[in-house]
Amino acid sequence: MSDSFGRGPLTTARPANPDPVRVMVVDDSAVIRGLLTRALEGDADIRVVTSVGDGQMAVNSLQRNSIDVIVLDIEMPVMDGLTAIPKLLAVAPQVKIIMASTLTLRGADVSIRCLSAGAADYIPKPTSTREIGGAEDFKRELVAKVKALGAAARRAGSRTRGEIRPLVPAAPLSFKREVGPIVTRPAAGAIAVRPDVIAIGSSTGGPQALFEVLSHMKAGVSQPILITQHMPATFTTILAEHITRQCGIDAREAKDGEPIVQNRCYIAPGDFHMLVAQRAGTNVIALSKDPPENFCRPAVDPMMRSILKAYGGRKILACILTGMGQDGLKGCTDVVNSGGTLIAQDEASSVVWGMPGAVAQAGICNAILPLKEIGPHIRKLATRAA
Repeated sequence: MSDSFGRGPLTTARPANPDPVRVMVVDDSAVIRGLLTRALEGDADIRVVTSVGDGQMAVNSLQRNSIDVIVLDIEMPVMDGLTAIPKLLAVAPQVKIIMASTLTLRGADVSIRCLSAGAADYIPKPTSTREIGGAEDFKRELVAKVKALGAAARRAGSRTRGEIRPLVPAAPLSFKREVGPIVTRPAAGAIAVRPDVIAIGSSTGGPQALFEVLSHMKAGVSQPILITQHMPATFTTILAEHITRQCGIDAREAKDGEPIVQNRCYIAPGDFHMLVAQRAGTNVIALSKDPPENFCRPAVDPMMRSILKAYGGRKILACILTGMGQDGLKGCTDVVNSGGTLIAQDEASSVVWGMPGAVAQAGICNAILPLKEIGPHIRKLATRAA
């Protein structure tokens, strides 16, 4: 017997999970729905409960089924993904929605709008059924995001229609960490120093968090802001445009060699690490195609290391927002050990408490705050007397 992708005999299957992450797949193509379903159900911790062809059918199905995660296409007849998001969240406020989007300027723009409307994450959608069927990286990313968001939905008391059921997997999920006591690090005078630069790392749920935090930077915060958000190329261009419009600050996708100046926000471009280098005594952007770190490019750790080298620890204000994994832990540890200040988003307000949870549990944070408090706190530290 062959597997779903025709790769030959099946190996011994993992035991079925008695309570898998429950998924709805929404796409107007029956072929795509089938491919996505097989990719997801290749993991024992995931069960596709239903698949439907448009947003209205998704709303109707959600009223009848208990769902943790929805994989939602954007462009569909009857009701598109953007229109469906608020309707789906009205039925099941805790459900997590992953947008499936093509890597085009239009796809990126609509995806950012979907994230602003309440979608939790997105995944770049291959352009053909052959790519979906054979793209191992796509399938791994899809499965990882569904499992992480499914666990987050359970922790938030999801299971639509008010059911609260914990995630009890048959085997430990790869993104799950043991949670120990959380302690903050004494400031040791670091936050008494007005920072010269603000550095932010984020991933899953990051665009929404960035809009909230950066909305407080418009007036009074003059320091350059460097941001690594895990995103593909094209998406980061559109993200910078949306930050400029929504937050009223000068945000732009970083370019290699450009000077780092006051009153500007630099976004790491997709598929490049964004670093700080010193040339002729001036701090400039240096883009790098060095190998991914923490399976990511751009990654937060190399950005933090380069900022530390260029600015010195005590003048850095670092912040880690919602995201999967632990990118940023090593770089932020170096920053804090050199006298810098670190803020992390708390678990309750994070879409996924992976990256901020990693630095929080390491005991290196000066503050662990709800999302709504992070922007005002950064502004307070950035505008204090030098």
